[in-house]
Amino acid sequence: MQEIETYNGWKNRATWNVALWIENDERLYNTAKAYLKMRKAKGKVGYYAGFIRWAGMQEEKTPDGFKWLGSRLCLSELNSMIRELED
Repeated sequence: MQEIETYNGWKNRATWNVALWIENDERLYNTAKAYLKMRKAKGKVGYYAGFIRWAGMQEEKTPDGFKWLGSRLCLSELNSMIRELED
């Protein structure tokens, strides 16, 4: 049986890194909250990838060099994280 490796409780380092930036950078945190508020006002659920696209960050990387929409990201974990920011 193969052991599943995680990084600080996240699926991998890339997922952990983008979550860390959103949760700890005031500008990103507030932008994510604004996105969620806008989605909620429309009666819709917010998604991580939707937030990144809405913020115009789809081609950018975190200051640590991880793509905001990289193929290694665990989107289900990031969707859960982003929804926890909702008021």
